[in-house]
Amino acid sequence: MASIAFSDTPEHVPSDLLVDVDIYAPPGFEEDYHQAWAALQAANAPLVWTPRNEGHWVALGGEVMAEVQSDWERFSNRVIVLPKSIGELHGLIPTTIDPPEHRPYRKLLNANLQPAAIRGLHEEIRATAIELIESFRADGHCNFTESYASVLPIRIFLALVGLPESDAVKIRLWAESMTRPDPVMPFADARQAFFDYLDPIISDRRANPGEDMLSLMLAADLDGRKLTQDEALALSTQVLIAGVDTVVNFLSFVMLELARKPDARAALQENPAGMPAATNELFRRFGLVTIAREVRNDIDFHGVQLKAGDMVAIPTAVHGIDPEVNACPMDLDFTRKRPRHSAFGSGPHMCPGQELARSEVAITLQEWLARIPDFEVAPDSDLSTRPGIVGCIERLCLKWSA
Repeated sequence: MASIAFSDTPEHVPSDLLVDVDIYAPPGFEEDYHQAWAALQAANAPLVWTPRNEGHWVALGGEVMAEVQSDWERFSNRVIVLPKSIGELHGLIPTTIDPPEHRPYRKLLNANLQPAAIRGLHEEIRATAIELIESFRADGHCNFTESYASVLPIRIFLALVGLPESDAVKIRLWAESMTRPDPVMPFADARQAFFDYLDPIISDRRANPGEDMLSLMLAADLDGRKLTQDEALALSTQVLIAGVDTVVNFLSFVMLELARKPDARAALQENPAGMPAATNELFRRFGLVTIAREVRNDIDFHGVQLKAGDMVAIPTAVHGIDPEVNACPMDLDFTRKRPRHSAFGSGPHMCPGQELARSEVAITLQEWLARIPDFEVAPDSDLSTRPGIVGCIERLCLKWSA
């Protein structure tokens, strides 16, 4: 990464807090995304300033990051994507609005993604997982990223919102264009592509509602009214982006770790009842989303002067891997008591889809280990990490004895 001048650093930023780091590509991220964040965290103060991406703060301390993420009264969600000039174009809901305005929209999401609703999807998730695993099990080899991780979460989510699986490729292209620093499509074009795609679908669901999540949100009461078309477009686009990107990438990090750690696989197999706790430990270890918050007013924050309008990056990975928060944080410990992390966020914007994500990961592990208990990384893998809002392994290939 080429160095960048600090000449434009704001006057209120102390010189000892200047760090030249690109949050979408921290030093060493190509080899190990999470170790790169751990090294950056260990070498710096809990809150630093970088001139990259138009200049902003970076919360590297686990507790500092969690505080910024959850304290909406001091740190607004108005802009959550860096650089700020791009984030200003985002405008999706409810992720870019704060309480109390965001609460009616969150209520719509919560109603459709609550644990009871997701438990009703478990058999479909399980059947899909089994079908995918059995399709390549006898081969003794698979491109896990392409044949499983990029299929199961998207298939389940598109069924949930009532969209055809054949649309998955273009939906994921648009989503990645809004979450990568080097997108195939410009951010604004990808956002418009989502709107153009969803506009006739939303109109049709209003006229001919079904039992899918989009229909239910459109038909729901929103404080005495229905969603407007603009609100529906912004909300549905946010739902699709979240549904087709995060779990897809998380699964590859998990399976890479298990491929390298026979003891971890054995621990999961020996204690099937402990799968929920084990899944939570995996989410702690492999946080992968980096977004931001905007400072509302001039404040003193942990001894640092922040000015209204300053942006603060919040890489969620740093909470779970901070040794001040979790002992021996780079180790997987499925018996860890109350692992603390921010993989699903915190505060009023905590991810409403976390129950679905947990279920997809837990069921994947159950069904995979029942059929392919021993596996390793195949040589045709490309384990480099792509830069972006969501951490992503390029290609994980696995092999086993057929």
